[in-house]
Amino acid sequence: MTTLPQYLSALPWMLLVALIAWIVATRRRNVGIVDIFWSLFLLAAALSFQHGQETLTARALLTLALTALWALRLAGHLAWRNWNTAEDHRYQAIRARNQPGFVWKSLYLVFALQAVLALVVAAPLYAAITASQPLGLVDLLGAALVLGGILIESLADFQLAAFRASAAHHGRVLDQGLWRCSRHPNYFGEFCVWWGFFLIALATGAWWTLISPLLMSVLLLRVSGVTLLEQGIGDRRPGYAEYVKRTNAFFPGPRKAA
Repeated sequence: MTTLPQYLSALPWMLLVALIAWIVATRRRNVGIVDIFWSLFLLAAALSFQHGQETLTARALLTLALTALWALRLAGHLAWRNWNTAEDHRYQAIRARNQPGFVWKSLYLVFALQAVLALVVAAPLYAAITASQPLGLVDLLGAALVLGGILIESLADFQLAAFRASAAHHGRVLDQGLWRCSRHPNYFGEFCVWWGFFLIALATGAWWTLISPLLMSVLLLRVSGVTLLEQGIGDRRPGYAEYVKRTNAFFPGPRKAA
């Protein structure tokens, strides 16, 4: 049974992670650092949920292991990719809109806000970790979907990193590998991860955690993911308009005729 105080008890730990991220970002003058910490908000939540339990169940162990694998891989990849880069244009736009005093405003506009969003996304983790039911087939299907999503996301990130590493590809569009079937296979992998965690929670009867994958789907498709990332990308990469005509935006599928 869901107890709201126990669920909300993770928020102070997540806000502490947000404060650390803000301090690091302020020192580096780059609020894009928050992307590195996003998955760590969820890992902090999962660990907090388990801290309030008397025993470590099989489902809790499975959920914690999957969360740690997803979170540490994603955080490590983003740290390797973004640590020494300039602030992303999305955050530059937010900075410009909120001057003067953006340094202090970013603490709640960027970092605390993402921690609160992460708490909503963490709903399936809470349900899975605090449940007492034995593991079943739906749990295994959910775990397989989570692992599949992590694999897709990892492979997509690897292919993109390898493509960008070649100077010959500067200004060009990656349209091979997973990127031949979807313009954002890494986001599709993330989508699979959170629908997988929802299945694990659903196995305990926690249908209310549907809010999590729905929120992540909206964020990935309409807010901070596909829609925002593709704004102006055609100006920076001349071949992108043609790529859009041939390739599905999100869900993988066969290449279309131009």
